[in-house]
Amino acid sequence: MPLALFACRIILQNLIQHTEIKYLYMGKFSLKMPKLGESITEATITKWLKNVGDVIALDDPILEIATDKVDSEIPSPVEGILTERLFNEGDVVAVEVVIAVIETDMQSVDDKPSAASMPAVAEETKTPASQQSPVTAITEEVQLSRKDGGRFYSPLVRTIARDEKISFTELEKIPGSGSHNRLTRKDVMDYLAHRSNNPVPAAPVATPAMAAAAIPAATTQAPAIPSGPPVSVNAGDTVIEMNRIRKLIADHMVMSEATAVHITLFAEADVTNLVHWRNKNKGILEAREGEKLTFTPIFIHAIAKALRDYPMVNVSMSGNNIIVRKNVNIGMAVATADGNLIVPVIKNVNHKSLLGLTKEVNDFAARGRVNQLKPEEIQGGTFTLTNFGSYGAIGGTPIINQPQVAILGVGLIQKKPAVIETPQGESIGIRHMMMLSLSCDHRVVDGALGSMFMKRVAEYLEKFDTSQAI
Repeated sequence: MPLALFACRIILQNLIQHTEIKYLYMGKFSLKMPKLGESITEATITKWLKNVGDVIALDDPILEIATDKVDSEIPSPVEGILTERLFNEGDVVAVEVVIAVIETDMQSVDDKPSAASMPAVAEETKTPASQQSPVTAITEEVQLSRKDGGRFYSPLVRTIARDEKISFTELEKIPGSGSHNRLTRKDVMDYLAHRSNNPVPAAPVATPAMAAAAIPAATTQAPAIPSGPPVSVNAGDTVIEMNRIRKLIADHMVMSEATAVHITLFAEADVTNLVHWRNKNKGILEAREGEKLTFTPIFIHAIAKALRDYPMVNVSMSGNNIIVRKNVNIGMAVATADGNLIVPVIKNVNHKSLLGLTKEVNDFAARGRVNQLKPEEIQGGTFTLTNFGSYGAIGGTPIINQPQVAILGVGLIQKKPAVIETPQGESIGIRHMMMLSLSCDHRVVDGALGSMFMKRVAEYLEKFDTSQAI
């Protein structure tokens, strides 16, 4: 084989492997639910943007999905015609499962598969049973239940039913307030509140069809949110059901508190010189680059340097194993317009300049507030920063963002009288002071390590080089 041809073949093989594009026979492309992060195993299809028969250009958005971290569009990696949609809106689909088929051979447009042939193609794209992951098996159980006349049960409803020992037969008898009699979390919680007064007799799973649609085992080790005691609703009260993102945030926070042994350490930093430098340069940067200069990129820059000094804070826990992260990827908590929270992640912070960080922080903050972040932009974090001071709080005790082991909160910068130490002696002056609070997992970050790390962050902020330009 000529050397040039061999090199081209190797490059093509690497490209295919990198993009994970796999073509089916006869010019058909299987669009799979993408991998959305190490802790995300499934996503909900919220809206199909393309119909069967639509012509699709490269990078055209095909559908919208939602996970416990972000809502996102899935673009097409190929050109062609959408010939099959294998799931409906509202379906929960495991990652790496085929969700649609695109005909890439434009000459075979007239040979679209009929509706009768669609199940056969879908059958061909299924993963063999011996290779199915637990999440894939759960997804197929849900689909089987729907095909057999059963109704759809979300992962949250199934988790509650399992924890509260509600059998499948009992679950089927609970009236649903959702679309097509769909059972919501509120329906289940209302049923549990009145269960003792009017119980529905449970029946054991007896038939294969019922067994296939039974409540599956948990796919994660996260504990369910305690239902709590029944709460009365009085005249004039307004009941607002938590939206999907708020429910998922609550699940994640309860899981973190149950997983990590939280301790919170506090320190105060004199950021007077930093404040003066920022006030001097913010107008210059905005006029030159069109970028706002906030304190966030400066905080992130200082954290990255401190993590390099104390690498055992830049770790994750996996059972009894400690994973020391090579890269420094810092997440920053962003409040969305609807009052929820999202954490975009800036990758390889220690390799970026302050100007580069400023542009990336501004971009992530702007898109995060309007839910326009991509799935890959909110995963892979090794440490998290949350800024309480943006909303007037002087401090707080943040909850660790699993599977990380620490999160730093920064409070409001306030003018305070403070002791100023100089070679000529001590004096009292007005200084810009800021509270730092570090919540860390005491299983791996004890008080000594956490205190030294937080002190180092404070030192980098206090000794900020005010001679530098941006």
